[in-house]
Amino acid sequence: MECKHDNLLQIEDLSIQYKTGEGIVRAVNGVSFSLCKGQTMGLVGETGAGKTTTALGILRLIPDPPGKIVGGKIYFNGENLLQKPDGMMRLIRGSQISMIFQDPMTSLNPVMTVGEQIAEVIEIHEALGKKESLEKAKKMLEMVGIPGSRHSDYPHQFSGGMKQRVVIAMALACDPQLLIADEPTTALDVTIQAQVLDMMNQLKKELNTSMILITHDLGVVAEVCDTVAIMYAGEIVEYGSIQEIFENPKHPYTIGLFQSLPSLDVDTDRLKPISGMMPDPTNLPTGCAFHPRCSQRCEKCTSMAPPMVNLSEDHQVRCFLCEDVSEQ
Repeated sequence: MECKHDNLLQIEDLSIQYKTGEGIVRAVNGVSFSLCKGQTMGLVGETGAGKTTTALGILRLIPDPPGKIVGGKIYFNGENLLQKPDGMMRLIRGSQISMIFQDPMTSLNPVMTVGEQIAEVIEIHEALGKKESLEKAKKMLEMVGIPGSRHSDYPHQFSGGMKQRVVIAMALACDPQLLIADEPTTALDVTIQAQVLDMMNQLKKELNTSMILITHDLGVVAEVCDTVAIMYAGEIVEYGSIQEIFENPKHPYTIGLFQSLPSLDVDTDRLKPISGMMPDPTNLPTGCAFHPRCSQRCEKCTSMAPPMVNLSEDHQVRCFLCEDVSEQ
C-alpha cells in the first residue's frame, strides 16, 4: 500500500530468526509494510505473532546471539537502517525513533529520579548541559500531565498510569519522527487506558509524530490508527486502511478476531473464539500457517504458501480465497 504523501518507513521482506537448542525460531517471515509521515499504524495479532520482534528489528535491538535479522530491508527516511553502523544506530534510537516498551513498571530505573532519566536521554541526543536537560525534562513531564515539580521523585512514588506517562515523556523528549508503542496500555485499568490513549493522540498531532501501535485490542486500533496490519505466525496476513479492515475483513483469521469480540449491536449467547493455538515457530505448518485452525481451508492451503494479493489500493490479503476477487 503506497503512501499518498511522503514515506517515513518502508519495510521490505523482513525476516528475523532465533537460534536455540530446540531449533530455529522463525519469528518474523517476510514482513513488508510502509508508514506515511504523520500516520499511525496498528500491528495486531495474538501473543507470539511476531509483533514485538518486528519492532525490535526496526530499532536493531534483536539480541545477537541468539537472534539475527536474516533478510530484508528497513528504509527510514529513504536510508536502509540495516546498513548503518552500530554507532549511528545508537544516535538514531531515542532521537529519531523511540519505543515505549510493554511494562512501565520495569522500563524505569528504580534508583534514579524520573527527571534524571528523562534528562539523560536529552543530554545524550541534544548535546545540552545537565541544567538545560533537566529543565526540558520538567517541561516534558508537564506535557504529559505531571507537575514539573515531581521531577525529583522516584518511580515507586508514581502510580502505574503516571509511570506510563513518564515513559511516554521519555520517548518523546527528543521529538522523534517515529514512535513505536508496544502495548502501552496493557498494564493499566480501563479509565487510565483511555486517558493515556487520548494523550498520545494529542501529542502525536502536536509533534507530527508517526506511530506504530502494537496491541491485541481492536477497540484501541479503531480509536487511534489510520492503517492496520494483522500478523499471524510471523507474517502479515491482512493489511489496509482502518475502514477496509474493519468494514470489509477478508482473511479468516481477521474475521475470527472480530467474531471473538463482544458487540453491543448483536445479541449473542456465546462468542466465537478461534479454535486451536498459535503454531510453534520452530515447527511452522507447511503451506498457509493458519490452515490448521481455518474452517475454510482447501487442499492447496496445506501445501502452498498463499501470496499477498491486492484487493484494492488500500487493502491487501494473504489468502487463496481472495485470489479470484483480486483478479476481477
